[in-house]
Amino acid sequence: MTIIGPSLGAVLVVTVGSGWAVAVDALTWLVAAWCMGRLHLPSHDRLEATSMLHDLRAGWTEFASRTWVWVVVLAFAFLNAIQAGVWSTLGPVVVKDTVGVGVWGGVLSAEAVGFLVMTIVLLRIRLHRPLRAGMLGISALGLPMLVLGLSPQVLPLVVLAFIGGAGVEIFSIGWETSTQQHVPVHVLSRVSAYDGLGSVVAVPVGQITAGPLAELLGSREVVTGGGVAFSLLAFATLAVPSVRNLRRLPDTEPAPAA
Repeated sequence: MTIIGPSLGAVLVVTVGSGWAVAVDALTWLVAAWCMGRLHLPSHDRLEATSMLHDLRAGWTEFASRTWVWVVVLAFAFLNAIQAGVWSTLGPVVVKDTVGVGVWGGVLSAEAVGFLVMTIVLLRIRLHRPLRAGMLGISALGLPMLVLGLSPQVLPLVVLAFIGGAGVEIFSIGWETSTQQHVPVHVLSRVSAYDGLGSVVAVPVGQITAGPLAELLGSREVVTGGGVAFSLLAFATLAVPSVRNLRRLPDTEPAPAA
C-alpha cells in the first residue's frame, strides 16, 4: 500500500484535483481507525504504582544514560526536520515547476519499493554493527534531495529515491535491533517514548521555515542545501564511538539486565 498510495495520490491530483485526493486520504484514515478498533489485546498489570513524574524521570535517566541512543535521536530531530521541510514541503513545489506533478507519485512509490526490497534482503542478512549500517543507510536519503535541487530529472530521481528508501529500511532494522537488544525490556517503552518525542519535535520547525527560506534563497537552493546537510549530519553521528561500534548480540546471548 505504501507503494500504491503515492502513485494513486498523484493520479487523483492530476485528474480530479488535490482537494479530492486529500478527501480520499482522510477516508483511508477512517478505515485504519476502524481496523485498529477491531484489535483486542491482552491487558497487563503494572508491577508497581508510580506517578507520571516518576515515570518521566526514570525514563529520562534510562534514555540519557545511553550515549548511542540520545545521539541518534538528537540527529533525527534535525534529519526529520530537514526531510519534512525540504522533501515533503518543497519537493512537490520543485517537481511541479520542473518535471511535472505527476512524477512525484512515481518518485515516492520508488522510495517505497526500495524500502520493500531492502526488507526482503534483510530477512537474509544480519547487521553486525546495526547503527553503523543504519546511519550509513539513512544518509542515502539526502541524495534524491540533492538531485532534486541541482538537476531534477525523472530517472535520477526515481533511482535515488529507490536507494533512499532502501537506506531508510536499513536504519529502521538497525535501530530496532539495537534498542531491542541493548535496552532492558522493562524500560524499553520509556526509552522509546523519549525516542519518539525527540525524533519528531522539530518537524513543525522544518515545515514552517521551508517556505520563508525558499522565498529568501530560492526553492532549489534550499532543497540542495538540505540534501547536503542531511547526508553530512547522518555521517557525523558515526564520529561517536558508541554509535559506530555498537554490535548486534548473538542470538543465544540474553539482553542486558538493568
